[in-house]
Amino acid sequence: MSRLSEVLAGARAEGRAALVGYLPAGYPSVEGSAEACRALVAGGCDVVEVGLPYSDPLMDGPVIQAAAEAALRAGTRTGDVVRVAGAVAATGAAALVMSYWNPVERYGVDRFADELAAAGGSGVITPDLTPDEGGAWHAATGRTGLDRIYLVAPSSTDERIAWTVQHCSGFVYAASTMGVTGARTSVAGTARSLVERVRRATDLPVCVGLGVSTAEQAAEVAGYADGVIVGSAFVRRLLDAERAGRPADGVEGVRALAEELAAGVRAAPRPAPA
Repeated sequence: MSRLSEVLAGARAEGRAALVGYLPAGYPSVEGSAEACRALVAGGCDVVEVGLPYSDPLMDGPVIQAAAEAALRAGTRTGDVVRVAGAVAATGAAALVMSYWNPVERYGVDRFADELAAAGGSGVITPDLTPDEGGAWHAATGRTGLDRIYLVAPSSTDERIAWTVQHCSGFVYAASTMGVTGARTSVAGTARSLVERVRRATDLPVCVGLGVSTAEQAAEVAGYADGVIVGSAFVRRLLDAERAGRPADGVEGVRALAEELAAGVRAAPRPAPA
């Protein structure tokens, strides 16, 4: 069982959903991003997604784009991302990398998988890689034991969901809405029905991302999903602190928000584990 599966099973045994936090590596610096990721864990995140900054993102909204662009300007490289994931793994949390496929392919599929596994990483979320094109990735993750996490969306057909989950491990990433990342005033109503459709196709945990930024939204999603994924709201805390000229406040802001969201996740009524 991977560390990711252990963490998700532990949350389930406690009768709650897991809290999954996202931050990009390299913002405000490589070490600063590692410190912020550790603050996610200290605040109550069970799983941390370390974003690999990329110049042509398809799924990132303006908040994550701003941080990723700053990280790229500062010279953040793929090896730095692996090191930040290692810093997360050292805390005991499950460490994932979220990356578009092109940087992984350019770095070397086997090299990336080997280095991430050696650093203690648990798996990778690949938003623009489909299982149809994932042959090399399936071989590398099968060899190293990394989890591979694919996305499904409200527009996915039942047949497509069934095909996608066959190639997932760890959990299935359910994108709550069509569009890009970013805080929203409410979670899309399509999220619950998407989770129900995924559950009919697999026993894997289903985690919901896109649009969650408050404890109330986290509690709502935690009532029907196995994990609640939050990204832009955390990144916003770092950006706001930087723009206010008090970058050190960003880490504390991340930790405080994680505490709020973790309380929301734990407040959600859920059936007792079997």
